[in-house]
Amino acid sequence: IVVERVQQKAYAQRQLRLTRPTLCDSSVKQYSGYFDIAEEKHLFFWFFEARHDPEHAPLMLWLNGGPGGSTIASGLLFENGPCRISSDTNDTVHNEHGWNEKTNIIYLEQPVGTGFSYGTLDSVGTLANLAEDVYVFLQLWMHRFPAHARKPLHIAGESWGGHYVPNIGHLIDEQNDRLIYAPRPGQLQLNLATLTIANGLTEPASQFGSEAEYMCGGAPYPPFEPTDRRCAAWHAGTPTCVRMINSCYKFQNNATCISATAFCWPLLFTHPFTESGKNFYDLREDCRDKESGLCYPEFRAIGQWLNRTSTKLALGVDPDYDFKIVNVDVQTAFYKKGQAMLNSAELLIPLVNKGIRLLAYAGDTDGVCNYMGVERWMTRLEHDLHVEFEHAPSVPWKTTSGRHVGDVRVAGPGAGNVTFVRVFDAGHMAPFDQPEATLDMITKWIDNEPFA
Repeated sequence: IVVERVQQKAYAQRQLRLTRPTLCDSSVKQYSGYFDIAEEKHLFFWFFEARHDPEHAPLMLWLNGGPGGSTIASGLLFENGPCRISSDTNDTVHNEHGWNEKTNIIYLEQPVGTGFSYGTLDSVGTLANLAEDVYVFLQLWMHRFPAHARKPLHIAGESWGGHYVPNIGHLIDEQNDRLIYAPRPGQLQLNLATLTIANGLTEPASQFGSEAEYMCGGAPYPPFEPTDRRCAAWHAGTPTCVRMINSCYKFQNNATCISATAFCWPLLFTHPFTESGKNFYDLREDCRDKESGLCYPEFRAIGQWLNRTSTKLALGVDPDYDFKIVNVDVQTAFYKKGQAMLNSAELLIPLVNKGIRLLAYAGDTDGVCNYMGVERWMTRLEHDLHVEFEHAPSVPWKTTSGRHVGDVRVAGPGAGNVTFVRVFDAGHMAPFDQPEATLDMITKWIDNEPFA
């Protein structure tokens, strides 16, 4: 059911189709629907107003990774959305730690083929193409909701979102600069305030370079002892992997980047996790759903709920559409274009230098994008606050209730201009494991209040 179509002359042939659902959290205003880019390209979104003072609350865009992992299934219904799906009732239950407590939030499924987003996989492009689609989506959104255009905009992404967020931030900043000297009717300045990377893959050389160290003794719950013979093989292969990734950074072509992916991924991801039998998203536990490969049986209930005809009709989705939690074909399309091993961190340097605040947080039991590698690339990032951040100590982070839930490193005032947060006893999807702590974190971050 489409209740409204939104178009803008500056972006001809593209439109928003809006529906007004009341699922998940009926106490707040919602919109869901599609961003129509082309005949073969349609991205799904779901928006929730803040529970408290939505007129003055900022706007956040949340993206999950994969590529091809559903933002609705993981980000919204498994992690930080207003509701979750009960495995007992196969229906929604209130999430008191939803991030829309004080933030208006959009969950966007991208690229095409992800979740409810549909079209031909031929239209799956590069990280730069993805950023352009998200940028135009935001332009149309601000055109329809001009009050949001005046508010701070916070872009957040998880996992492969560590690539998405820098590319989107870079394009927003680039377009904002162009509009200063060459205004374009209908195109708006976007009030980009912060970027948040959640257990993200952003700078692969530092992150893959830390993987053997983390898995073989460095993790809080290491699956292997440092003396394990398998660790010797992984350590031995790491320098070659890092050299290949650095070649991808230098040449940025398919030959170097696909080769780095083909060598590093099996050596330092697939083989260690297969050998361990652990949930690679959370090394504290065994994989509880090996058949699906997702390790969390909760996703089965989420998938069933999203595939209900009543759910799809309420959200403005074709009832015959077959929803998937993860579309591996989208992953393959990105890998074949050499996108996995690009250095997206370097795009963040000019943004930080302009005062756009950067937060990277990592659950410390995540084996996929481990916290050591995330902190390492954050420390190596050569921006104006580099020296201050490099020498910043890790200090305890306590919630407003007094719980010591992690450590934080900060450069800059308040919550910081450059901030790294280690979340204790949390995996790849940290808001699922530590909902109270991560809500405390994102609230302090957005309000720019000190963590410690």
